[in-house]
Amino acid sequence: MIPGWPVALSVAGSDSWGGAGMEADLRTFAELGVWGAAAVTAVTAQNHKGVLASTVMAPGLVVEQIAAVADALQVGALKTGMLGDAAVIEAVVAAYGELHLGPLVVDPVQAASHGGNLLDPEALPFLVSKLLPAAALITPNIPEAEAIIGVEITGRREMALAARELAGLGPAAVLVKGGHLAGDASPDLLWAGGEEIWFEGPKLKVRHSHGTGCTLSAAITAGLARGDDLVEACRSAKSYVSKCLGALAVS
Repeated sequence: MIPGWPVALSVAGSDSWGGAGMEADLRTFAELGVWGAAAVTAVTAQNHKGVLASTVMAPGLVVEQIAAVADALQVGALKTGMLGDAAVIEAVVAAYGELHLGPLVVDPVQAASHGGNLLDPEALPFLVSKLLPAAALITPNIPEAEAIIGVEITGRREMALAARELAGLGPAAVLVKGGHLAGDASPDLLWAGGEEIWFEGPKLKVRHSHGTGCTLSAAITAGLARGDDLVEACRSAKSYVSKCLGALAVS
């Protein structure tokens, strides 16, 4: 039974450990009052130590999942996570272009935080040229941004330059996550409408940070599905993830 909630769709891989991927997305949607639907792009055997094995779904099956959701639900927003390979990327882009699915948030995941590829390296150009231009927002962390634009990011100045360069690839807005910077701060930078907006936060020491990026992008997607504007969706998502990490912090 579906309550009268806004709907968000996760197009992502399944994480057997439950800390990231589709499982993290659906949990986040539910906690934020949004009905979560899912299109599984890959099945992985993984945990907080890394990815042990994975199988990418057939592109046609991914599209059929998305179409089935769109046929039954009014999707308010969707996000992509692990896409696996170029064929799935192209299929997702085609389905998004044909269906009415709301704003697209792209989390350009390429590797698990503790090891293991989540995207065929040869598929990165397809992600850049085909998926990013369709996005309302992309949410790369620093290693992902570096891989896409080929420039080292060591501080806030480089984050700002990277955000502008990433925006030049076609997405409407860019959120560069600064958790990989040295130091005690974890700033995120939103570049939207030619404006820099910084979201500040401390770098919290936790035993397992696996799934943080998935949770953040899912929380943003939930906000957009509820009708929040982009800035508020990003601000609320940053606060939500900080609260989650704070509950897991170790001294």
